[in-house]
Amino acid sequence: MSLFSVLIVEDQLRFREAFAHALEKAPDIRLVGMATDLQQGRKMFDQTRPDVLLVDLDLPGGSGIELIRHAAHVAPECEVMVISVFGDEQHVLSSIEAGATGYLLKDSLALDLPGQLRSLRAGGSPISPVIARRLLLRLAPQGAGAHPRGFGESAPMPLVDEQVVALSEQESRVLHLAAKGFTFDEIAQFMNVSPHTIMTYVKRTYRKLQVRSKVEAIYEARRLGWLRD
Repeated sequence: MSLFSVLIVEDQLRFREAFAHALEKAPDIRLVGMATDLQQGRKMFDQTRPDVLLVDLDLPGGSGIELIRHAAHVAPECEVMVISVFGDEQHVLSSIEAGATGYLLKDSLALDLPGQLRSLRAGGSPISPVIARRLLLRLAPQGAGAHPRGFGESAPMPLVDEQVVALSEQESRVLHLAAKGFTFDEIAQFMNVSPHTIMTYVKRTYRKLQVRSKVEAIYEARRLGWLRD
């Protein structure tokens, strides 16, 4: 994978050092800076424009979710990985809605962090297994024998309705090619654009369809009649 840059925004020294140590060993990752609070994180983000923002949620000066929203607004091509101690519904869904594309719990950091960020850059959405299970349970069909909801008794997230904003020509083309089995790197070559541009189209498509992965995007696009088998 080609070289990509990462900005860390984390107020706790031991985690900052652990993240930095893990990333500095990776030859394809360039650490462009580390911020310790929301204000500094926003300033450094605007200065460095990283490919990946690695951000905690509980920051001095405000919530990391504010920085996620800022990143999504000014640099939609930037991938956002949340690493937090919070695994509850409010924090997870608020982060996703703000624009986060990955969510890891700090107690799962035995996982290969560089590998998780590479997966994020390749179009995946790394999520800690316990959170992924809760999301799946929350989205599970209701009815007799259904599993209890992992995030409590709140209603499942609504499916995309028929009035969702249509995809642009470029977004639609990327989705069609992805549905045929091409990787995002291959699609970038076909369309003669950079992989970063393709990932921008992908992120916009995910937001419009309210999904978090390629498989979900293809499923919803087919349900809406935007893709045909």
